[in-house]
Amino acid sequence: MSDAANKGLSEAELQEMVNASDAGARNPTGGVAVFVALVALIWSVFQVVLASPVAYNVLPGDLINNSRQIHLAFAIFLAFLAYPALKSSPRNRIPIQDWVMAVAGAFLSLYGYFFYAKIVQSGGLADNTDKWFALVGLILLFEAARRALGPAMAIIATIFLAYVFFGSAPWVPEVIQWSGASLQKAMSHMWITSEGVFGIALGVSTRFVFLFVLFGALLDKAGAGNYFIKMAFGALGHLKGGPAKAAVVGSAATGLISGSSIANVVTTGTFTIPLMKRVGFTSEQAGSVEVASSVNGQIMPPVMGAAAFLMVEYVGISYVEVITHAFLPAAVSYIALVYIVHLEAVKRNMPTLGNRVVSMGRTIGGMAAFFAGFALLCYGVQYPVGWVVAAVPEGAGWVLAALVFVAYIALLWLAATVPDLEPDDPNAEEVELPVVGEIYKAGLYFLLPIVVLVYFLMIEQKSPGLSAFWATFLLFGILLSQRPLKAIFRGESQIVTAALEGVKDLIAGMITGARNMIGIGLATATAGVIVGTVTLTGIGQVMADLVEFVSGGNLVAMLFFVGILSLILGMGLPTTANYIVVSSLMAGVVVELGAQSGLIVPLIAVHLFVFYFGIMADVTPPVGLASFAAAAVSGGDAIRTGFVAFFYSLRTIALPFMFIFNTDLLLIDVGLVQGVVVFIVATIAILVFTAGSMGYFLTKSNIVESAILILVAFALFRPDFFMNRITPPFEQVPPAQIEEAIGSADAGSTMRVIVAGPDFLTGDPKELTLALPVDGEGASGADRLEGLGLAFMEDGGQMVMEEPFFGTPFAEDMSGFDFYGDTPVTLSEVKMPASQLPKELIWIPALLLLGGVVMLQRARAGRQEEAIA
Repeated sequence: MSDAANKGLSEAELQEMVNASDAGARNPTGGVAVFVALVALIWSVFQVVLASPVAYNVLPGDLINNSRQIHLAFAIFLAFLAYPALKSSPRNRIPIQDWVMAVAGAFLSLYGYFFYAKIVQSGGLADNTDKWFALVGLILLFEAARRALGPAMAIIATIFLAYVFFGSAPWVPEVIQWSGASLQKAMSHMWITSEGVFGIALGVSTRFVFLFVLFGALLDKAGAGNYFIKMAFGALGHLKGGPAKAAVVGSAATGLISGSSIANVVTTGTFTIPLMKRVGFTSEQAGSVEVASSVNGQIMPPVMGAAAFLMVEYVGISYVEVITHAFLPAAVSYIALVYIVHLEAVKRNMPTLGNRVVSMGRTIGGMAAFFAGFALLCYGVQYPVGWVVAAVPEGAGWVLAALVFVAYIALLWLAATVPDLEPDDPNAEEVELPVVGEIYKAGLYFLLPIVVLVYFLMIEQKSPGLSAFWATFLLFGILLSQRPLKAIFRGESQIVTAALEGVKDLIAGMITGARNMIGIGLATATAGVIVGTVTLTGIGQVMADLVEFVSGGNLVAMLFFVGILSLILGMGLPTTANYIVVSSLMAGVVVELGAQSGLIVPLIAVHLFVFYFGIMADVTPPVGLASFAAAAVSGGDAIRTGFVAFFYSLRTIALPFMFIFNTDLLLIDVGLVQGVVVFIVATIAILVFTAGSMGYFLTKSNIVESAILILVAFALFRPDFFMNRITPPFEQVPPAQIEEAIGSADAGSTMRVIVAGPDFLTGDPKELTLALPVDGEGASGADRLEGLGLAFMEDGGQMVMEEPFFGTPFAEDMSGFDFYGDTPVTLSEVKMPASQLPKELIWIPALLLLGGVVMLQRARAGRQEEAIA
């Protein structure tokens, strides 16, 4: 490989790569550049006002009601201006045809806004004129998506749209054939109503995602990204493999404010990758660590690459619940990644950077204390806020704003006492690692917007959009004031110049935020076509039958199938679009087939499963974009980088399988004390799994020790797997005795029943497992069944089930059965909760087995040291 290749790309080339992926590769000059920037700025201003508490006082009602159309109009317009059509297209000017398509795309996006009265009058059905405008709008949307997201998204959406029209064609496989739809019906569904392009996904992008992307862009523009990286290097850079550990922590921090894997790789990687290579990591390993760290930034709450907000809509639970369920897997995944790079460093006996000697225990303790302190701060803020509200209920908002302002001024004054942080040169001959005790003051005020965001989200439980608005509003003030106020505190004279620089920073941050949203806006809109196809054609049920056939009804095989499908689709789709597509097609399938297998899978677990595999597509060759970006920085081979990064990400693949079967890992129905225990045990389990897969624990492991370590990790993650084989969790009861059984069950327990009957659509026999919650202390069995909306009657030795009334707990679950055919729907099995030992007892032999491996490896390591001596 040439020297140029070994050095990787230049800073300008790397930035061009990020722009080409996230913000558009075209860079026009002169008045055109100003116009494009102005449109992006107007988009940001509109979205901020839309999310503000005064939106209904400032914006007309019809603008608010049609905000999805306006959102897409901006995205399409900017896509045609910012993204060239072909590699050979000009980069420094915008051809006339792109101007035409930009204006046409924006107009057609606003079609529902301009002709709202006519559409309402027609009941949302497109007429002969509407359908042609809608078709052209879809074509322009697909072209904009092709430019911004690559060809895969447009091709997949086109295939789904073709299925809508030609679903009855003889060349379509019989198993997925349907009657087909007319152009008028299809265009009504996809473009005129809110079932397709302007559906839930685009609504989430409009209301929530834009503000969080803008928040991240502004926070980075303020200097928070560099501050987080410096702090990570100051804390971890001096340890064995320190640059890699700092890369993991720094990427986790920047992942909180960045929704892009590629931007995260380039932002942190330009500094971390050269330093990793310096201490002994190969180009591919250094790039892989950065890829694994950056991609996993998308699973870290609170933003999760926009998926958190989509899950709120799709799963039907609150935002707080989504990020609560997502937290533990994300946290242990990052802990495992730190351990992976530690093992690599120890295996290779890598040198340390700098001349400071600090114990790893003190470092980890200090970091744990910082995160615990920050969490306590976010939680504890509610108490002084409560006192203020109680003391001055009318003016509490102004008093709290004043207190935040005072805190900001105090922290900014503290920052002014130390020099501003400048990015370091990783290729310098002498690397001086930052000292945390000297630099922490420089950016403490960056934590204020994050505290405000977390407070409104978690404590006040305001909507994500409103929470992000207040945090972003605070960032406006920080960007405008930090430079001039620092100049005043330092006694400098260039106050006006500093103030103008602050205005420039704010405008640049808002433009960057808008341009970063182009791809996400188009992805959610185009994915709406796939979602619309599912709702229009009913292909979801067909997919369920197909997956059941391919997997043979085996749940683990089906999960592998879903994971592979997510990886394949994700190779050409951004994470958000991949999540929308696969969850729309497969989430319900996993829940239904899980129920048929006797496993009640919570919907949030399935959505997180799909999401985890979706983000792996940024890693996986041959199209892992984050791997290509890291290879461009490191000068390594992109395909090899992708494979190594995939190996480092094995825990990200294993975790979803664990939390599907053990929902304690998602903190579902888990109390505080049990949650802490689950977190500790899960951390031990993921570290043990990492050691087993890496072939190194206290010393190099032999194959038997590695197998034992992986078995121990499995036992810690899935103690129920072993306990259920020692003492079954349920005992069989004759179906005729269901009323007595549920009447005698303890309140708070759960019964399982299996219902069998003909499928409503096909008439084929099928089974479904229902989990019946036992409520009402001392209630009779008849009352409990009635409360669940279930009724059975004995007929010819069978317990025949009546159709549950609409609105009762199991009405929707049972809607797939035909209750009016010749074959009745019957109760085939009843399972009562059995007296079972606590599954946590399995942890004892697992930990004893782990202790045995520790003793063996310590003894062997001691003999190796004696031999060397």
